[in-house]
Amino acid sequence: MTDQTIEHRTNEPLHSYGDAVEWITGLIPFGIRPGLERMEKLMELAGNPHRRLKFIHVAGTNGKGSTCAFLTSVLLRSGYDVGTFTSPYITKFTNRFQYNGNDIEEDTLLKLANELKPHVEAIAASELGSPTMFEVSTALAVLFYATVTYPDYVVWETGLGGRLDVTNIVHPVVSVITNIGHDHMDRLGNTLAAVASEKAGIIKPGIPVVSAVTQPEAVEVIKQIAADKQSTLYLLGEQFHETELAVSQDEQSFRFNNLFRTIEPLTITLNGAHQRTNAAVAVMTLEVLRQYNALVVEDEALTEGLRNAAWPGRLEMVSQAPRILLDGAHNPEGAQSLAAALKNTYKYDRLHLMMGMLENKNHQDVLKHILPIVDTLIVTEPDFRMKKDANAMADLVREMCQQQPDKYSFELVVEQDWQAALKKLQQLTETTDLGVVTGTLYLIADVRSRILYNSDSEKGW
Repeated sequence: MTDQTIEHRTNEPLHSYGDAVEWITGLIPFGIRPGLERMEKLMELAGNPHRRLKFIHVAGTNGKGSTCAFLTSVLLRSGYDVGTFTSPYITKFTNRFQYNGNDIEEDTLLKLANELKPHVEAIAASELGSPTMFEVSTALAVLFYATVTYPDYVVWETGLGGRLDVTNIVHPVVSVITNIGHDHMDRLGNTLAAVASEKAGIIKPGIPVVSAVTQPEAVEVIKQIAADKQSTLYLLGEQFHETELAVSQDEQSFRFNNLFRTIEPLTITLNGAHQRTNAAVAVMTLEVLRQYNALVVEDEALTEGLRNAAWPGRLEMVSQAPRILLDGAHNPEGAQSLAAALKNTYKYDRLHLMMGMLENKNHQDVLKHILPIVDTLIVTEPDFRMKKDANAMADLVREMCQQQPDKYSFELVVEQDWQAALKKLQQLTETTDLGVVTGTLYLIADVRSRILYNSDSEKGW
């Protein structure tokens, strides 16, 4: 094959939605390469469209997606046009790019991909090297909002970290840091303070920041960075508070109060105490925008927007006979929140839990929250290239049981095929029991698609 042939193929336009997704996801081998140089160049070649948009930039270890869902729901209920950019997606690639709650049209995605393709190839041929899949997806989102839909606000979720995350090219109207936890520490640093420093990289000079970070060492870092940037910080437990009023399955209410006012009751249908925290962060973010940007959100719209917010794959009951609950708890803090919800929100005789993880996660600290509460643990493997081997996971479980034999009492099942593991879970879960599927969202996406649609999903980042 001649160089000319390669050149010709490279320059060819994409002909279908499938071609566009294949081209973008085909950039995965370039991996996650921190830094903004390629992204800045891509935006420059596209005419810097991101400068025309109002972004609400959301970072954090857990809770980003739920917080984005609360923000989007309330803003929509208040009459605003809203773009929502999130990752990963649960069902289809288009889920990541939403406008007023609807996915981007396949034809629009194809058109925008063809607009970006020559710029991506020009950068790939330069000393910067090829833009990554996440960079191209982020650029496509910017084009979608800045040149096609023109929303009043874009709810803008970070991918990984903050400081060097490709979403950090934007200058937001408010920055949000949901929390800090033990995830991606191989990339973000091996202490909570180091992770906090990376997440706080989204704080921009003079732009207010809202956070629910609790650990003293992380709070100290965020306070210092906010002070250095002369950005006013609104911190849960200091400038705003959330107080539980009532909790039942699929409904919980809380009191919200801040420097400006108190609102009660506010009700959400997402389960788990951590979701009240995420909702409070969203409410405080909207309160800040009321003060700084003259945002108009009536209390009725706030109440209805919070109640109607939904986020798939997080404490989501996808089957009633048998009862099967999905929760993408893929790091220690997520597992802790899941365990707390299983103890406090759900009723059952026996708990059967199926888990599949990625290789680069903190498996032992996830398992320590799960093992004490289960009657059956089924370890399996997600259908993804970075999967954690089920037998290796089972060995770790056995080792933990040997170290503390009095603490754990459950049946361990090893089934590498996730579909066979799901059948086993469904068979085990009797009428008064609860079946749970947890771990990586790659597994959650497949199981959710199989149960709800009896089909394969497009899943991924």
